[in-house]
Amino acid sequence: VQLQASGGGLVQAGGTLTLSCTASGNFISIRSMAWYREAPGKQREFVASLSSDSLTNYADSVKDRFFLSRDTPWNTVWMRMDNLEPEDAAVYYCNADMWVRRGSSLGPENYWGQGTQVTVSS
Repeated sequence: VQLQASGGGLVQAGGTLTLSCTASGNFISIRSMAWYREAPGKQREFVASLSSDSLTNYADSVKDRFFLSRDTPWNTVWMRMDNLEPEDAAVYYCNADMWVRRGSSLGPENYWGQGTQVTVSS
């Protein structure tokens, strides 16, 4: 199973970027997908998540600016980031909980994608 994140780049403050994360490989279904970010000198922090029943959760710092969506069947999650602020600059990582079959057993597994850099100029 692999997660491929993309969409990062350089944007001016107030601008918009859309990140995507696509799951591929031998999984049965996605339980949830989330985005985290890590700024220089700071710990990785939760940004937003989307569950299989379409429930969303956003960090207070990004509420009403960041928005999640997904495709059906679910392989990709997009995060549209509006009104970006310099404080949003970070490496963004996607994370997914998936149902994966290993032989005769089926169980949840967690995966991380590679990061994608978001830079916001003031």
